[in-house]
Amino acid sequence: MAIAKKKAVRKARRGERIRQVAAIPFRLNGHGNVEVMLVTSRATRRFIVPKGWPMKGKSGRKAATIEAREEAGVVGKTLREPAGTYSYWKRLENRFVRVDVIVYLLAVTEELANWQEAEIRQRAWLAPEDAAMLIDEPDLSTLLRNLRLPEQEPANPA
Repeated sequence: MAIAKKKAVRKARRGERIRQVAAIPFRLNGHGNVEVMLVTSRATRRFIVPKGWPMKGKSGRKAATIEAREEAGVVGKTLREPAGTYSYWKRLENRFVRVDVIVYLLAVTEELANWQEAEIRQRAWLAPEDAAMLIDEPDLSTLLRNLRLPEQEPANPA
């Protein structure tokens, strides 16, 4: 969102840390193993997770859900608690700024054939360990490598 980015640039110029939100889309494959989805960035074509600027009037969780739909074409349930955080250096017009990213897990229920950024991004389902090797940001790589899904509540015995 252009307005959020402009606000982030102003904060960065004042020396403040800026933040983004991200989603790690995940599913269980036919063998019951976790897979995560990465997408390519628009400019460098490196693999990343869907992420973006906070959105006015929306929680970080909701914004991460919207970014996953726009950038990766996936729909699902975003878990309430963040999975973790990571930081990276973002290139702006004439400077680099440090960005703190809050990451949410998104349990994918639908993979769209057509989505907003389908023409400019590729997506891939990978084992978390393989995804971690493709990610340049060390903290995000560690988060993927150590990914643990929350335990499901045991059913109450009748």
